[in-house]
Amino acid sequence: MGKVLEQPHFGRRLRDLRLEKGLTQAALASDGLSTGYLSRLESGDRPPTPRVLNYLVDRLGVSSSAFEKASESRLAEQLATVVSANGVVDDVEALAGALRADTGNLTLRWQALWLLAAAMNQRGEHEEQRELLAELVELSDELAVLELRVRSRVELAGLFRVLGRNDDARTTALAAVELCQDGGLPVADKAAALMTLVAAETEAGLISEARARADELSALTRDAPPEVRAKALWTAASVYKRQGDDGGAMKLMTEALERIDSNQDVILWLRLRLAAASMELQGPDPETELAARWLDEAAAAVALVGSVQHDQELRALRAHLAFAAGSFDEAAELAGSVGDGSHLAFRDRVRLDMLRGRIAIRRGDVEAGSRELQELARQAQESLNIDLAAEIWRALAEALTSDR
Repeated sequence: MGKVLEQPHFGRRLRDLRLEKGLTQAALASDGLSTGYLSRLESGDRPPTPRVLNYLVDRLGVSSSAFEKASESRLAEQLATVVSANGVVDDVEALAGALRADTGNLTLRWQALWLLAAAMNQRGEHEEQRELLAELVELSDELAVLELRVRSRVELAGLFRVLGRNDDARTTALAAVELCQDGGLPVADKAAALMTLVAAETEAGLISEARARADELSALTRDAPPEVRAKALWTAASVYKRQGDDGGAMKLMTEALERIDSNQDVILWLRLRLAAASMELQGPDPETELAARWLDEAAAAVALVGSVQHDQELRALRAHLAFAAGSFDEAAELAGSVGDGSHLAFRDRVRLDMLRGRIAIRRGDVEAGSRELQELARQAQESLNIDLAAEIWRALAEALTSDR
């Protein structure tokens, strides 16, 4: 038998293999060893004895090599393959397998976790992404590299927003912002942390705090590269919108649109158009022709380079556009084409369900539509998305008024 992994790497490998087999700690422990001992093994507090190692190999149905140090080349080769493909993970399973068999090189492990988390995001597997990002945060602290500590927290905070866990998003983003005070980080990292915190505070209804940070963000990115400046303007526009300053919000959003050419960053280019259309359609008297133009422009890019998430966002916004134009049957059909909206962020998914409730009220099913909107408002309040909850209650009041 080769050299067994040392702790804490043995514990990480054991946990990965147990979860891969779908076993709880209690199920794996059984009569062979205590759950407490197994927990200490996984946390890296205890080294494995030969007897325990043989037991685990038998219970997990793996060879002893699963717990041995592998050559560093396997993970390094997988990472090189991904990098040479412009960061695209074509074989998630191969990279995950190489990660499980790594020798404990923390820097390589960090890179692999980052790439796998991005791949899970593309696949819409957000719970798996959350586990990877949580490990990234811990590993970043272990590596003690400030840039990595900030970036991992920004990514995790962004995912918490997607999941609707706004309190966790705000706490994690605040930690990232506080870390930015400790050293001379690039403007892009400071801006990313601030943008994530501004978004979380806005959704929590902390508009005055969000506005102050948005002003700080604007000053920070005044001379930043176009991509960073455009994202900052987009973030600030969202705060202005929540404050009821529709004109100021659209002015900032228009500047953001003008900053980015499709040849520079086509993904950001289409995301900005989706965001601008969404912002316009949330107004009391939306300019549907302007929103339609932005969506048509985005559609061309989605067809070429868009992800499933972009496609679902586009379909959902077309449904909102049809509703704003008074085409309720078309809105219902378009909303149906999105399906369950599993790739949408929590806020967009709730808005889509809100639209379905409003359509039901318009079609005469006031009781079912009202019940749907009330339930959505409750969910938003429980997840501390206070601003979204208020938006749903306003939509319900407007829908009931229009129905009379």
